[in-house]
Amino acid sequence: MNPALQQDFAKLILRLALGILILLHGLAKLNGGLAGIVGLVEAQGLPGFLGYAVLIGEIIAPLMVLLGFHARIGGLLIAINMLVAVVLMHMGQLGSLNGQGGWALELQGMFFTVAVALALLGPGRFSVNGR
Repeated sequence: MNPALQQDFAKLILRLALGILILLHGLAKLNGGLAGIVGLVEAQGLPGFLGYAVLIGEIIAPLMVLLGFHARIGGLLIAINMLVAVVLMHMGQLGSLNGQGGWALELQGMFFTVAVALALLGPGRFSVNGR
């Protein structure tokens, strides 16, 4: 397999992993309701309607990444969503380890770094945009 094709497959694997895993979080929020997110946003002194932006970061952006439709923008939106999630929910865990000795925010950190990588790399040939 030539190196260009390997890179395109690697980008596809990254897109599928990130897109599916973040989309599952978004679908769970849709099923459970967004009242908790809205409450967190309001507790920070921000308008509650901003809580609905989670749908952009966890439904729309992952679909963009999965399809490879403007996946760089989708990756950037997911990265921003993860930063906001850390600020709203996880600041107290920033320097903490979990019960297994790993970083308490390793999942959020992995989502963030893969999203940034995809924003920089682009979607690859196996995408709607095909670049």
